[in-house]
Amino acid sequence: MKVVIVRREPGIALSMDVYADNLVAGLKAFRPNWQITEIAPESWSKQENRWRSGTGVRKYYERLWRHPLAVSRLEGDIFHIIDHSNAHIVYWLKQKNCNVIVTCHDLVQFAYPEILNDQSRFPTLSMASWKYSVEGMKSADHIIAVSAHTAKDVNQILAIPKERITAVPNGVEPYFRPLPSTEVVAIRRHYERSPAAFCLLNVGSNHQRKNIPTILKALVMLRDRGVAIKLWKVGDEFTLEQQSLIEFHHLESMITFIGKPDKAALLDIYNAADVLLAPSLYEGFGLTILEAMACGTPVITSNVSSLPEVTGAAAILVEPLDVEAIVDAICSLQQDPVLHQSYIEQGLARAKLFSWAKSAEQVAEIYETLKIS
Repeated sequence: MKVVIVRREPGIALSMDVYADNLVAGLKAFRPNWQITEIAPESWSKQENRWRSGTGVRKYYERLWRHPLAVSRLEGDIFHIIDHSNAHIVYWLKQKNCNVIVTCHDLVQFAYPEILNDQSRFPTLSMASWKYSVEGMKSADHIIAVSAHTAKDVNQILAIPKERITAVPNGVEPYFRPLPSTEVVAIRRHYERSPAAFCLLNVGSNHQRKNIPTILKALVMLRDRGVAIKLWKVGDEFTLEQQSLIEFHHLESMITFIGKPDKAALLDIYNAADVLLAPSLYEGFGLTILEAMACGTPVITSNVSSLPEVTGAAAILVEPLDVEAIVDAICSLQQDPVLHQSYIEQGLARAKLFSWAKSAEQVAEIYETLKIS
């Protein structure tokens, strides 16, 4: 079978790179005789490629014309578009005698359209372009959703029949694992000098759906309760609004901004933190939660969207806007070593249920079913 994997621009969305890299590796291991071709758009985002006044023009030219044209010139039995934001390519491919699959990771812009305000100079145009792209999924032969929640969104928001949607959960890379305790002690000392501090970790962007203000409010309440707490923030810098909240409540000494570490450093940070705190309002899957569990880090997360699917009973689930419930959950783990250890063990067991090999096997079976039909 000839399979064409249509990728995102490298380096723009790390989660898309993780998905594509691990899917391709799994497919090659599971079906070594298949011919797998990968194609990605040319970069429009690197500094050396920017047009001083035309970056946006180049972006839309590359996304909506040159890249789809290049994809349509390839030959394959299955074309798999690994990001729903590129589903407009389906329009080009349906003119060929091939099967087209799209992976949908989330439809968050329908719930939080303001996300594009921070990502684009022309948010209205970006939203129109995004909707045009995701509408392409309606013409695909099959949709792979990364969670049952996302599958439900695809069915209800885009009116795509359930029989054309399959939920295939993401995996977690074996690289994310518990490190020896002696290494963890040294890593911990590097990021936090106070041995008494209970270190919370938050990984990801600062979009509204990530619920950062609620985390900051929880820090205020924890300080008022006399809990020695620190927040390690990994990912995007705080927004101006979030920074103002930090300054207003004098939280600077309680927060360490780590930025965007490489994979090795992220493994260290997961292992050194006491708890991953992720009270998101919406997630299509929640890969960082799985990575934390695989490293033996207990998780406190939300009881909404796809997150309960990922965690099962292996994490503490809270109402994402209930500050007191979040604080109580943190205090319970901080004050009860037996409970803390219990969630470590449950998380490690839960993470073992998710593998990229298993995901690739399910995807391969979908390919074969479509090819036969």
